[in-house]
Amino acid sequence: MNAVMNPATQLVVPAVPKQGSFIQRLTNFMRRQPWLMVIIWPALLAVGMGWLDHATTWELSLFVFYAVPVVIAAWWAGSPAGMFMAVFCGVVWWFANEATHPYETTLGYAWATVSRMIFFAVVSYAATSVRRRQEADAARIHDLEERRQLEADLVAVSEHEQQRIGQDLHDGLCQHLAAIGLAARSLSEDLKNQSLPGAQDAEMIQSSIHEAVNEARSLARGIFPVHVDRHGLTVALGELAQNTSRLTGVKIEVQDEGDTQISPPEAAMHLYRIAQEAVGNAVRHGGAQNVHIRLGGDERFIVLGIVDDGRGFEVQEQGRSSSGMGLRTMRYRAQVLGARLHITPVTGGGTSVRCIVPVTRS
Repeated sequence: MNAVMNPATQLVVPAVPKQGSFIQRLTNFMRRQPWLMVIIWPALLAVGMGWLDHATTWELSLFVFYAVPVVIAAWWAGSPAGMFMAVFCGVVWWFANEATHPYETTLGYAWATVSRMIFFAVVSYAATSVRRRQEADAARIHDLEERRQLEADLVAVSEHEQQRIGQDLHDGLCQHLAAIGLAARSLSEDLKNQSLPGAQDAEMIQSSIHEAVNEARSLARGIFPVHVDRHGLTVALGELAQNTSRLTGVKIEVQDEGDTQISPPEAAMHLYRIAQEAVGNAVRHGGAQNVHIRLGGDERFIVLGIVDDGRGFEVQEQGRSSSGMGLRTMRYRAQVLGARLHITPVTGGGTSVRCIVPVTRS
């Protein structure tokens, strides 16, 4: 069973024509052309419509179809072109039906022509409004996609920097401290063998360096937990609990249930970061004395739960908290996983964080 990461944030956006469709390519091409060049094609269509209208006489009116060149002009060239085409279609309609219209006076026929021009103008305005709405939606979608990509890049850069710092700590500082510790141990043994003063101080220095190495390695593992897969996640959560308890005195328990596999490794890393942030919030901001981490699941979901007995915080609308970037990052990581993140207060004090990741069959 595998939890599949959804690499894209789930957004509900209006449907727009695909950029690769013929209509969209034609529209983009025509919008790049000069205004007069664009207006020629709808004008020719209007003239052809007028000829057909004249041939069918007044008994079979085609005035509604004059809206087609009006819509094309407004869609391709904007509102001024649409209004121009509305007037032009009105003039074409006048000449197409002048010989067969049933009006007894020229004034009546002129008023009919004006009313049709008004209809065409309304059609032009509606087409322009739809075009502007589509452009606004497309711009909004583009902004959302850029924002989503920026958030993904920020998380990726942050993760990369944490990995780099953790690797540098482990491979650089820890190795240097270990080498100094060996030198201090050798010095301590030499002083002891020669019964010289300072042997005890050298032994104390060696012990302090050993503790510093352990602290640095714990810090490196917290920043960059190596081999975080489904089973490595349990180990990483155990180390997180052990190190945090040792440094803060807070009692942290980890409970692992189920055998659901998590892949790819990035999914386990996101869950680890969510747990790390939740534990950090409970200790730093909530003043918790007890934290319980539970990792479980079944055939449908993987569930990561973190419950503490701290002061909690006020959950605002849609589960948003005023605590800042940490919780926003947790929500974003849950979105990347295609998961649901619930942050709720606990009765009697404390906070509950639940991340529910859907599982699909591989």
